[in-house]
Amino acid sequence: MSAATHIAIVGGGASGVILTAHLLRSNYPGLRVTLIEKRDAFGQGMAYSTSLPDHLLNVSAMGMSAFADDPEHFWRWVHARGLTNDRTIPYYAPRSLYGIYLHELLDDLVKQESRRLRLVHDVVTSVTPTAGGVDISLAGGVSIAAHYAVLAVGHDEEPAPDQDFAMRIGSRGDMPLDPGSRVMILGTGLSMVDAWLTLEHRGHHGEVLAVSRRGLLPSPHQPSRPIRLDSADIPLGTDLSYFVRWFRDLVRTTEAAGRNWRDVVDGIRPFNQQIWQSWPVGAKSRFLQHTKAWWDIHRHRMARAIHRKLTEAVNSGRLRLIAGRIVRVAAKNGGNAVTLQRRHMQSFEEIEVQRIYDCTGIVKDVSTGSITVLRSLTDRGYARPDPLRLGLDVTPGCAVIDASGTASKRLFAVGSLTRGTFFEIDAIPDIRVQCARLARHLVSG
Repeated sequence: MSAATHIAIVGGGASGVILTAHLLRSNYPGLRVTLIEKRDAFGQGMAYSTSLPDHLLNVSAMGMSAFADDPEHFWRWVHARGLTNDRTIPYYAPRSLYGIYLHELLDDLVKQESRRLRLVHDVVTSVTPTAGGVDISLAGGVSIAAHYAVLAVGHDEEPAPDQDFAMRIGSRGDMPLDPGSRVMILGTGLSMVDAWLTLEHRGHHGEVLAVSRRGLLPSPHQPSRPIRLDSADIPLGTDLSYFVRWFRDLVRTTEAAGRNWRDVVDGIRPFNQQIWQSWPVGAKSRFLQHTKAWWDIHRHRMARAIHRKLTEAVNSGRLRLIAGRIVRVAAKNGGNAVTLQRRHMQSFEEIEVQRIYDCTGIVKDVSTGSITVLRSLTDRGYARPDPLRLGLDVTPGCAVIDASGTASKRLFAVGSLTRGTFFEIDAIPDIRVQCARLARHLVSG
């Protein structure tokens, strides 16, 4: 590390705070960290800004520490507040509580590292590589010079451009509506669960239609004993169909031995990034198109109490899961007329809904999304989308790759922006490992 090293982090949500904490573990006095966040509060982002008590973490407290080498850090924080006493009983904390944990973690760093840490509330409009580092422009008219910049902006908060008929729940356009009206949610994954819980909290009692290609609801958490696997046991780099057959055979063998499919899914988790990176682009594309929906409902599970609520809603007809695709949407009677084609059917049907919520996940192309700094970087060729348009193209070391295919020595990215390279990088257990590795690289560079 040079005599003085200044690292600017663009985005003060979970990824940005965790990276900050790992960077400041270095005792080097010449290190300076600037954390820039557009929201009023640091450590929240989209995921942890909710105040609803039913919006729970999808990982138990024992797996949510900000530090991989101190896995009980968050659990001890929860235990100190009298929220749980038995580490053997999974505790799924409200997401708002985790936001408080991250905020307090940052507060402690501010008190301890007043010389090395600076917090800035503003919107980053552009990042420009220079001969000696990067120049960061803010909406407020200020410019910040740093040696390195790390993009930690998280998910795009706006719907994809081709779904301008829909909105994110809780967005500025999500005004009060008739509680008895019918609404539609695009997607049936965990984001849909959050949206449905929000509607329930508001007192909405009209029919809710959740639409996805397969209409599958995520599975509930249950106790599991992950099977033991070594990388040599896993058919890395094989054809996708072969891999899927291997995986299904492993599940059948495990269940025949009296165990659970969760034991297989959890046992393979440490190798998920390695598996993804061993596939060529074509195999990754086929996985996203044909297999991801099945994988998601088993891999990304929800707390059992929330699963019971959703199951009751489906059984009572308040929530209807539909496997199909949206053909078109037109304005009608102050709402929307949705033309829908159900899975395995040739015919079309029209359904009128008052509002449509987008819970389909991330914008597929960051170069056309609503995050200004990302559009600026891709427009000027300093960055490019990954081949599958899941995020930015980055190296396994998180360096941003420009339009010519050259990896930057000054610009990096962490978290969901790096899904194209890592795929499994949305959960805290994966993000904290990524941040620890990048922090070690930056402070030793």
